[in-house]
Amino acid sequence: MALASARKCWTIASLAFLSLLFRFIPAVGWTVALRTKPVNYLRFPSGPPFKIALFADLHFGENAWTDWGPKQDLNSVKVMSAVLDNENPDFVVYLGDVITANNIMVGNASSYWDQAISPTKARGIPWASVFGNHDDAPFEWPMEWFSASGIPQLRCPAANCSLPGEEDCSFRGTHRLELMRTEIMDNALSYSKTGPKELWPSVSNYVIQLSSSNDPQSPVAFLYFMDSGGGSYPEVLSGTQAKWFHNKSNELNPDSRVPEIIFWHIPSTAYGKVAPTFLSLSYCVGSINKESVAAQEAEMGVMKLLEERPSVKAVFVGHNHGLDWCCPYKKLWLCFARHTGYGGYGNWARGARILEITQEPFSLMSWIRMEDGHTHSEVILSS
Repeated sequence: MALASARKCWTIASLAFLSLLFRFIPAVGWTVALRTKPVNYLRFPSGPPFKIALFADLHFGENAWTDWGPKQDLNSVKVMSAVLDNENPDFVVYLGDVITANNIMVGNASSYWDQAISPTKARGIPWASVFGNHDDAPFEWPMEWFSASGIPQLRCPAANCSLPGEEDCSFRGTHRLELMRTEIMDNALSYSKTGPKELWPSVSNYVIQLSSSNDPQSPVAFLYFMDSGGGSYPEVLSGTQAKWFHNKSNELNPDSRVPEIIFWHIPSTAYGKVAPTFLSLSYCVGSINKESVAAQEAEMGVMKLLEERPSVKAVFVGHNHGLDWCCPYKKLWLCFARHTGYGGYGNWARGARILEITQEPFSLMSWIRMEDGHTHSEVILSS
């Protein structure tokens, strides 16, 4: 009995070690001059366009108690590293489902979040994040943990192996506010925010100004980040969020002169309206169209506001791993990212959507950069 218990502790300790190893692999061999703590705006570089990489659906922490889970996290690190080295972006957006909290058995999931942002952080690139439906989902007991007698095996974090007991284990998960506050507190390069309290439990609602290279007070674009729900509460963009966007956009950009770019995780029902039946025969641009749009449970007015604002150029979402298209919708574009992580469903090749913003005259271009280095699906989103 003691031997079996020791083996179990060794297995869990080994997985914990692997998890930490994967976390620091991206930084090995690099000496990076880290940028200073960000102010409230991003700044165009002098000369070249501003480039953003979107990392969607990484799903770190899946099946952490198996050999398969940590291996997927390592593979996801390799994808991000390849994209970052090929594109050298100025900014990264983590577009939701950074972790799979319903698979994470320890109380604090931020260690897996840290692994996910480590390739970006190691290179000194600033980033921002929004939440998906898996980031603070409640823990789901795996069926394989249950013995023939129906009693689940107790699986505690490795540090608690010497003192097994109910009081030493937590299956509560880590909620949005805790995850976001930890990211902000521990990372000077993070532009993420907890958002206005009146919008909670919807947390990742904020805006970042992209400023001119000549004048930090002169905006070239506004980047809006919104929490599309899921996990601990319904998959919804609420009427309160719509009101927040209406008020904030009119405050910052009253004449709609400055272009606006929108990021959230779960597609709205409008995506289903433009989804191509045959990608090659439509006005959409992309390479995979392998599933139906899995839209939000409810969208309470945000899309109507976006449709009516001439300054809104595009909306970018993740969630559907088998879609990577951009489709025109009224006066704007609706775009999927590309499934970046090896966690999550689907065996389609991994990659990331890249955005390139030119300052004068303004233009927004996008393409997909794949793990193997090649690019495809280039599209101009500002015309």
